[in-house]
Amino acid sequence: MTLVTLSIAAACLLDDSGRLLLVRKRGTHAFMLPGGKHEPGETSVQALLRELDEELNLRLTENALTPLGHFHADAANEPDTRVDAQVYLAALPHPVSPAAELEELAWLAPTDLAPGKSVPHNLAPLLREHVLPALLQHLG
Repeated sequence: MTLVTLSIAAACLLDDSGRLLLVRKRGTHAFMLPGGKHEPGETSVQALLRELDEELNLRLTENALTPLGHFHADAANEPDTRVDAQVYLAALPHPVSPAAELEELAWLAPTDLAPGKSVPHNLAPLLREHVLPALLQHLG
């Protein structure tokens, strides 16, 4: 069996209350960070800015993004696939609603992320295994 690896870029978007925005794509069950796959020739930042515009009608500048980390995990919705993800942190400047292939938005509050709290089971592996621990450490 050959594993496919997808290069993606994703964002931890925090609202004024410190809640983390999660998205769920149409026809799937796992919640994940907004973002997506690189188009040919795109950098991670270019891919992320394009995806945020397409999925959430959110137009951020490169300066709004702070690198959080580079992670690898099993893909949430594609069997025999891994993701190679550049993840960034940014403030959410205004309310957003789902567009393009997104079906639902959800929020994780800071209290949901506290040490010892059980992580919801319907989170993508990248988010559950790597991003949430890195985000908690970053927010300290």
